[in-house]
This record gives sequence, structure tokens and C-alpha cells, in this order.
Amino acid sequence: MKRWVTGVVAAAVVTASTPAMVAWGAGPTTGTDLRTGRGVAADLRADVDRDGLLTRADEAGEASWSARRGAIFLANVDDDERRCTVAPADLEAVGSAVDAKLAACNDSADERINGPRDLDDLAPLEIPAAQGLSRSATGRLDVVPADKARIFANGRPADALNADQLRHGVRLGLEGRDVLRDRTRWDGTIAVTLTVTDHGRTATDVVKLRVAPLMLQNDLQRAETVLAGKPTKGVGWPGDAPYPPGVPGEWDAFAKTLGQATRSSGAKLQYVQGTPGGWKDMWLQDTFEPATASMPAVGGAHTMRVLIRSGNVWGFDGIATPRPAGRLIYRNLRGPDVGVVQELSATASPNADDLLNMGGNIEALPPYAGYPNGRVLYGAGERKPDPGFLELITGQGFQEPVRVDTSWLAIGHADETTHVVRADNARGWTLAVADPRLAEKLLRDAQRAGAGKQRLFADTNSPRKPSVDEILADGKHLADNRAAAERIDEQLAILLKATGLRSQELVRLPVFFEAHPVLPGLRAMTPGLVNGLSLTDRQFAAPDPQGPKVRGVDVFKATAESALRRTGVRVHWVDNFFWSHLGGGEVHCATNALRDTRASARWWLDRV
Repeated sequence: MKRWVTGVVAAAVVTASTPAMVAWGAGPTTGTDLRTGRGVAADLRADVDRDGLLTRADEAGEASWSARRGAIFLANVDDDERRCTVAPADLEAVGSAVDAKLAACNDSADERINGPRDLDDLAPLEIPAAQGLSRSATGRLDVVPADKARIFANGRPADALNADQLRHGVRLGLEGRDVLRDRTRWDGTIAVTLTVTDHGRTATDVVKLRVAPLMLQNDLQRAETVLAGKPTKGVGWPGDAPYPPGVPGEWDAFAKTLGQATRSSGAKLQYVQGTPGGWKDMWLQDTFEPATASMPAVGGAHTMRVLIRSGNVWGFDGIATPRPAGRLIYRNLRGPDVGVVQELSATASPNADDLLNMGGNIEALPPYAGYPNGRVLYGAGERKPDPGFLELITGQGFQEPVRVDTSWLAIGHADETTHVVRADNARGWTLAVADPRLAEKLLRDAQRAGAGKQRLFADTNSPRKPSVDEILADGKHLADNRAAAERIDEQLAILLKATGLRSQELVRLPVFFEAHPVLPGLRAMTPGLVNGLSLTDRQFAAPDPQGPKVRGVDVFKATAESALRRTGVRVHWVDNFFWSHLGGGEVHCATNALRDTRASARWWLDRV
């Protein structure tokens, strides 16, 4: 269906000052000179049917957008020519000016195409060759909102087109300039209007596109690159050290066992070395959340990794300063097809709340019935993440969030109590769950077996090595552990209802909880077995629990291996006791992974 308008009316409708007044149509429109009957056509095409091609099939419904049909574009936030640099002094500078500068440097920040790889990041548009135009014909391209995208023609930004381009046709590329951040300010869609004028006659055509959402990866996807911290010889922490003496330490033991596990899975291991003032902030999981953004391409999808910087803002000498370790991802990871985005508050969050602004508190459930792209899982309660950071994570529109209460935990992260693992059930996965009751039962079983004098952490250099008898005789310890079990029950009630999983499908792993010695809330006294790193869907790098031994067998280890083996998962044990456990985290907290997301890149398809 075409919309017929007079040249005078059309010119009034599509003036640059009033682009929002352009009426949506179902295809190209034609302006007609009523005196002569001669018309002028406007035809703009985008990949509406999402096959990577531009054809007449894309014209139907081009001026609207839905989950099933409509063109898609990428926010071009990578650095294909590696022109964005991070000076050593930038990494520890106080204040937020450095962070604003780092975030502002990406391929969408300039008005050029940054090499051949950058060309692939532009969404295709096309103006087919037009018949019957004079040599005085002109065209104009308007983008609304204008700050969210720009259009290139022949390698240069283009908003004006000449008669030769219109008569012979022109291939265009649309560059997204930002991701979706706040749905109340921008819903992620743009309208591109082509206006063609010839001898006073004007016609318009409008297409609507949406920016690709940031989609979180999940732990069933194979890790291609495992990231971990590495110490320097410097002081190690920006400000007062929050850890016990010697923590983090024994990096060699951690690196050796993590390396063995990583190599066995075929993943690459990459270390991220900090600066003398901050290398002890080696919590790679808590520094950023990996995501991807994809748009249709011929035969599949074109994908860009987008790393979402954690929303931590700290107070240094009374100055709000984004977490310095977050700057490392600009230095070490941003590059071709890898972008970084951040949404940081102008003020520091209260310490207890700020702990929830970390990547360890942001997880993803894999796809299941009704949720073809899975769901975001995060923790909140009386303590809450920063609203801007949380909206960036949960507001993308295609991974509906699930919230559980983690406020009772001293650190407060979702990864402390659950972890996705494969399963031979209808959905292909289940949850491994920290089970404090199972931990107490194993200790009592050990005591009855005559192993009451056996000590936890016996094979470590820990100054604290409680015996089984000592733990079971401590009423406060037992009460705290049982309180943790009740709070995990509350989390599971939400998760079972949200996923349709049954309690008997859960994989229960022993973790004994206690009160944190400094912070309010509870922590894992024994290394948190669920807080490990999935290398593949069948290989899991878990923290060595250093549990008590009965007849020479670590009962926590044996129980975890047996439980995971039943679901087809092999455990690789990582020695992280001094490197991360005593600092309040585990293998998962001290690592991160860039995963193979090819199977889920086409988020616009209904796969479940």
C-alpha cells in the first residue's frame, strides 16, 4: 500500500525540525504533481525479514518493529583498529574523568569507518535505483533519535544524497552509537526516513530498526577464553587492605591447578595483571559481566562481544571514583569485535549495597520453555544494586529477570548459592545448590565414623584448622549454618517456581556457612563448591573444599564428585584457598570467561 501526498504537504511533514510527525506507512510512498500526473518515488530498504539480504520481501511491515519482524542494528562500541589506549596513569587516577574518557573512545565515537572489520558492524540499508528522476533530484536521510545512529554512504557519513545516487541506487550502512540503557528514556528503536524531492514533488519512505540487546551468556556454553588475575610486586590494594594477612596469596598453587583444568577443556587461559596499587583487586568475575550483541547476517548472525563493566563507584578521599580494576578491561580486552560499556553512578553507593553492583551477582539461566533466550538472575533484597547499573543489565527486553534475596550474605552475590549445570531432563539443565544441611550431615557422619579429630583445611597453610568435633560443639556455628539453609530454601522456592524445576532435580553440594567476622551477614566457611567455573557443560573447575577426611577420603570432595557425576559433569579441583577463599570469594569470583555463544546468537528466533 502506498501513501499518495502532494508535494506541498509532504514537504511540511518531513522537515528536519519535525521528523516525529512523519506518518508510518507500509512501504515506499509517492509524491505526485497534480498538474502533470508525474510522480516521484522514495524507496528505502532494511533487513526487515532478518535474512541478511535486502529484497522486496523486506518492504512489508518495514515501518514497525516487533520481536518477530523488523530490522536490527549494532551499537558500534568495539575498537576494530585498536586506536583506543589506556595510559598507565589512567588506571589509578582518582575521580571519574578517566572513566568517561575510556568509555567515550570506540568506533561509534568518530565519523569514519574504522577499517574493513568495522564495515561488518554496520547494519545494511539500501536505496534501489529509481526511475524517472531528473538530474536535479535530491534526497535526505533523517534518523530519529539523531544521537542513536548515523548513516554512511561510500565510506562517509551521509544525510544528503544527489541525483546520481538516487538514480543508480546506493548501498548504505547504519552505525549504532549506543546500547539500550534506560527504557524510560529510549526504547531502543530508531526511525530512518528517506525524503526524495524532484521539481517540487516530494515523497518519503520510513523504516524502523532496533538496537541489538545485550544478551548475557550462560554457563552451559563452552569457555573459549578463561580470564584470571595475576599479582605484581606492588602494594596491591587501592586503600585499606580488607583481607587477612597474606591474602590473596599462594597464587602459584591457584594458577597451576586452574591451568590444568583450563587446558583439559581446550580453553585459552589469559591473565590480567593489575597495577602496584590495585592488583589484589583480582576479582575478574566481579569486574564485568560478559554479553553479546548480534544482528542478522547472511547464513546466521554477526556478533560483537560487549563487556558490561560492573557498577562499582568507591569513595577515595571523599571523591567518587569508579572501581579502578574496571579500567583493566578497556586496556586488556577491548578491541576488534569486543566492546565495553558502563553505567556508573555519579556518587558512591553504600558499601553493603555496592557489593551487589558486581558481576558475581549477575548470572544467567539458560533457555527453557517460554524463555528462548534464558533469563537474567540477580540478587537483591534489603540491599539493592545501583538502579542505573541494574536497568542496563535487566532492561534489554529479551532475558526477563529473576530476583532472589542475597542480602543475608555478607558479600551478597547470586553465585554464592547456585550454579547452572547440565542435566538429562526436559530442559537440559538444572541447578547445583549450596546445601548447609548436607554439610552438617557429612560432619556428623564423619564424627560417628570416628573421625571427629580430623581437621578441616588440614592440607593448607590456614592459621585456622577446626576439627569436626569443634565445629559440631559450637552452637553458634550450627545456628548460623542452619539459618543459611533456611535462606537458601527461600531462594529455591523462587527459582523452582520460575523454572519449573523439581526439588529432586537439584544437585546438592555441601557448603558450611558461618557469620562473617567483619561484615554483617553470612559467608561460606568451607570453600563454596557451587562457586566454581564451568569450562564446558561437562567440565567444572571447583574450589577444593579442603574438607575432613574419613579413611583418607575428603568427604566433601567425594560427595560433590558423586553428585555432579550423576548429571554427567566431571570436576577439576582448583586450589584457591589463599588466593580467593579467605578473601571472601572462590574460583568463579576470581575468574571470568568469554564463551562460545554461536548457538544462541540469533536471539530473534524462537528456539524453545
